[in-house]
Amino acid sequence: MSTYDARFRVWRGDQDGGDLEDFTVEVHDGEVVLDIIHRLQATQAGDLAVRWNCKAGKCGSCSAEINGRPRLMCMTRMSVFDRAETITVTPLRAFPVVRDLVTDVSFNYAKAREVPSFVPPPGVAAGEYRMQQIDVDRSQEFRKCIECFLCQDTCHVVRDHEENKTAFAGPRFLMRVAELDMHPLDAAAESGLDRRRTAQEEHGLGYCNITKCCTEVCPEGIHITDNALIPLKERAVDRKYDPLVWLGSRIRRRDERTT
Repeated sequence: MSTYDARFRVWRGDQDGGDLEDFTVEVHDGEVVLDIIHRLQATQAGDLAVRWNCKAGKCGSCSAEINGRPRLMCMTRMSVFDRAETITVTPLRAFPVVRDLVTDVSFNYAKAREVPSFVPPPGVAAGEYRMQQIDVDRSQEFRKCIECFLCQDTCHVVRDHEENKTAFAGPRFLMRVAELDMHPLDAAAESGLDRRRTAQEEHGLGYCNITKCCTEVCPEGIHITDNALIPLKERAVDRKYDPLVWLGSRIRRRDERTT
């Protein structure tokens, strides 16, 4: 097994401020960035804070920015970098720092609670659900999400504009709204919930300008923009500007005024 010394710059600090700290650390064949961070903890920076769990690309815990790009540290192999380059590891920029590489991602869990869950179809037992395979495949793609929040971090609407967070759910949760809106068994409309309207008015769908940056960083390869956000935008626009929908809403309002 061959080894070499790599140069790392790791952000150290907390909510009050911090800076990049330089390290030289040994690297072995086949290792990933998380291995190096663990070696730093074991040999040079015992108090370095980092969040991780499975080390298999399935828990989403070890999200960070590596050379400025949002990545999972456990899925970023050292072999993708030139041995001569300095590798910079910093916390997710879109969220408040707790300490070192650990950020407070509670914003995402707050947004998750704002999305109404699946509404079962009335009169159909769970074991009696039937769907076309194309609908199953769509839902399964979206449900591959491991909630690493890299898409949330790279989305410039959240990343560069803190003031947008109150009105914008971000790509991960707009994808959830899209999944439910396109689900053939979701009975939200029958219960009075208009997912397309809430996507626009409550979750900030209009802020998304489909740059596909969220898709580019997704470690699960989910086509967030093409398969979720663009179709949701199209469905929301169709609903808003469909002349029959517009006429129906006018008739309903007129009837309400006369009763």
